[in-house]
Amino acid sequence: MNNVLFQQARQAYNANDYVSALEGFTQCLQGANNGEELAAGELGLLYHQIGNCLMKLHDYDEAIHAYTQATTDNAYDGIGAVNCNLGNSYAALHDYEDAVKHFEIAVSDKKYATPYKAYSGMGKAYLKLGKSAEAGSAFRSAALDEANPNPAQALLNLGICFMALNRPNDAVASYESALQFSMNNATKNKLYANLGQAYTSCGQMQKAVDAFERALADKTYFLNDAASVDYQRAVGAVAQGTQVMEPVKPGETAGITGAMDDLSGLDVPADGTPAYDANAAYDQNPYYYQEQYPGQDQYQNPDDRFFNASEEEIEQWSKGVAKQDRKRRNVGLKIVIALIVILLALAAAGGFAYYKGYGYPTQESVVQSLFADKEAAASNEFSSSLDQSSIQNMLDPVVEDASVSIDGIDRSMNQSTVYATATTDQGGSVQYKITLVRDGIGWQISNVELYFPSQN
Repeated sequence: MNNVLFQQARQAYNANDYVSALEGFTQCLQGANNGEELAAGELGLLYHQIGNCLMKLHDYDEAIHAYTQATTDNAYDGIGAVNCNLGNSYAALHDYEDAVKHFEIAVSDKKYATPYKAYSGMGKAYLKLGKSAEAGSAFRSAALDEANPNPAQALLNLGICFMALNRPNDAVASYESALQFSMNNATKNKLYANLGQAYTSCGQMQKAVDAFERALADKTYFLNDAASVDYQRAVGAVAQGTQVMEPVKPGETAGITGAMDDLSGLDVPADGTPAYDANAAYDQNPYYYQEQYPGQDQYQNPDDRFFNASEEEIEQWSKGVAKQDRKRRNVGLKIVIALIVILLALAAAGGFAYYKGYGYPTQESVVQSLFADKEAAASNEFSSSLDQSSIQNMLDPVVEDASVSIDGIDRSMNQSTVYATATTDQGGSVQYKITLVRDGIGWQISNVELYFPSQN
């Protein structure tokens, strides 16, 4: 392999010049196809790097193709990372079933040095499939991976899964474990808010108040509606001398039985704007997988946003898969209504045009076809109510002229009259009056006669 060209491509990749990097890696591959010798595993390496570039360029289908080619090189020792990237690619295309399959292949590779990445991706894919128990198992494995530089994130996600499974005691254990690790203040505040809600669900009201107040202490954090309800409930219980009470039953918030509790702890930043905006642009939306990949290193970078994404992504799901489905159905309903309105408008416009004598083919095109080729017109342009003898009598005085001039048209819904002037081979002109009748949405000729304006 051309190592100079390969290193230049890697430098371009590290400089975020993914187009140049893709060209460089592709040239290395083309050189191998032209006879340059490749060492064992280098074919897989090149396809791996090409896939990385394609992911950066948001071309997920081609990335899948490249990564799949990489997996065919049995000598390449990065197959675990390649399958993890394949999982990322399928997730970017919202194919979560195939994403899970490749994440599972990745974690089964004993040579794969960072299985926590695949476990984290697997957890998120399972959540998208509505499988919170399987997601929790994956996040637990990610947290236990000694190579994971940020187990707090996995533990936080695990806690959210426990809350979705109505296991608040386990969620408390997960959140408390996450607090043992370092994290920035914003993440810690959100974690304390989650913990406060978990304590409330367990009936540990004093602990819940303490957790919520820790979340609010630096005045940069605002509780969401569900967290605010839990906070006020916990404060009220403590004020009445009740530090421990019966755990909250599933689906009950503030005395409203049957409601879907928002146990996520998602809040808004200090400027008061929502931390998650479903209407945000793709590169601003933290929920959908496809928006997590562009601009992020999916491979060996521990700062990858996909694997270290904030809990808002998982929290949005924990509000309820049903709620997301309702939103999607509402969007679909709006689209259907808009299409119906458009179709009605088009139908109305079409009806008006039909009433005014418009159609397709138009009167002009039918008459032009008549003068361009009389023989063809005899078969195609005349009304079916006419016999061949009548048609031939009408055609006898017609002068063939491919550039016949249309002098005027009188249109009505069912019958139209066209006035035309044809030029003879000798340079003279002959005027005609052509009557047409409606044929579906188009027109057919019912009569052709010579026209003498002076007599009319």
